[in-house]
Amino acid sequence: MDMLVSPSPALDREFLAGRYRRNRERSAQLFGLIHPNAFEDRPIPLRHPFVFYAGHLPAFSFLTLNERALQQESIDRRLEKLFERGIDPSSLDAAARLGRSDWPSRAEVEAFGAACDARVYDALAHARLIDPTVPRLVRGQSVYNILEHEQMHHETLTYIIHQLDGAKKGRVEQTHRDTPPPPNHTVRVDAGVATLGADPDEIPFGWDNEFGRTLEQVPAFSIQRYPVTNGDWFAFVSDGGAPPAFWIDRDGSWYLRGVFDEIPLPLSWPVYVTHDQAEAYARWAGMRLPSEVEYHRAAFGTPDGDERPFPWGSDAPGPAHGNFDFQRFDPEPVDAHPAGASAWGVHDLIGNGWEWTSTPFGPFPGFAPMASYPQYSADFFDGKHYVMKGASPVTARELIRRSFRNWFYADYPYMYAKFRCVEV
Repeated sequence: MDMLVSPSPALDREFLAGRYRRNRERSAQLFGLIHPNAFEDRPIPLRHPFVFYAGHLPAFSFLTLNERALQQESIDRRLEKLFERGIDPSSLDAAARLGRSDWPSRAEVEAFGAACDARVYDALAHARLIDPTVPRLVRGQSVYNILEHEQMHHETLTYIIHQLDGAKKGRVEQTHRDTPPPPNHTVRVDAGVATLGADPDEIPFGWDNEFGRTLEQVPAFSIQRYPVTNGDWFAFVSDGGAPPAFWIDRDGSWYLRGVFDEIPLPLSWPVYVTHDQAEAYARWAGMRLPSEVEYHRAAFGTPDGDERPFPWGSDAPGPAHGNFDFQRFDPEPVDAHPAGASAWGVHDLIGNGWEWTSTPFGPFPGFAPMASYPQYSADFFDGKHYVMKGASPVTARELIRRSFRNWFYADYPYMYAKFRCVEV
């Protein structure tokens, strides 16, 4: 079987500093979309206001690499504590209890962030970044941690900006294309092996929930060639199903709320729904959601018994393979990237929206919390979060690897999550 691959070199200091700089530039671009008078707005009540994330991103990087891994001195204990960790409350009441009205000014947050960045750049240039005797520095764990952490927050930040009133944000011009939705027949996937997770030697970096490489025997099944589209969901709504959170009813006509535009409902785009909604649709259609192992088999397996690093093969992810890495903010037609299809002819598995599975988020055998962020996964092994695979339009290219797992509450409506069904 092919090994997992990553386009990232090991610990090239110039490369790492460049990647950190690009992360910070993208963060600045996203925060630049938010009008100054909305800096303390909280468009998603289950998340902090924008001011928190402006401080959290540089604070997390400094705390993880400089203060904890390298044992360097603090910058500002008060602000480090304030911006240390985000929230994932289970209810509006819980979120309200975590609210506050005394956020630092934008100027103070930006000055603190600049101080954190300066210390991180200095560490990337001069500090010992790999040390087998320091758990947080084994294989350069803390460096990769801060790089991927900020990239994941770019996606979270986009979700929140999406929900911000249009009068309070800038815009990015995009063209939107809709085409006739393709017939969404099922594709037969033969019985075979699916590899979940990875060994540390296979990838330069992985989060703790990715490790514990496991081979699963998967019985044969049939899965939809494309994700469920807005057009498919429209039939469900016409039969009494609930409209998704991103749909808007204007005088009997349906529109889609994109990140920056309201547009007539594009029937060929994937529908973004919660896990609960996806399950309801699958029951209505007489089908079910795929498990994590079935997703892996459909995405990475081949009829000859091998497995691929990516659905399309071993080439590094690029624009031809799917809608990801901020090529655009909104979806595209589900058949827009035929070069990204798997060996079975299953399309749109990577990009255009994460894909729900029926598998509750949990550890692989031998799970151990990671030294640089021990609560990253373990806090969510609660049976209430479900595994998502793939990528969305605003998922960074570096996060696209076979072992990467995402997860959300079953009823969380704001993320970019699509799905496809399996025959019962």
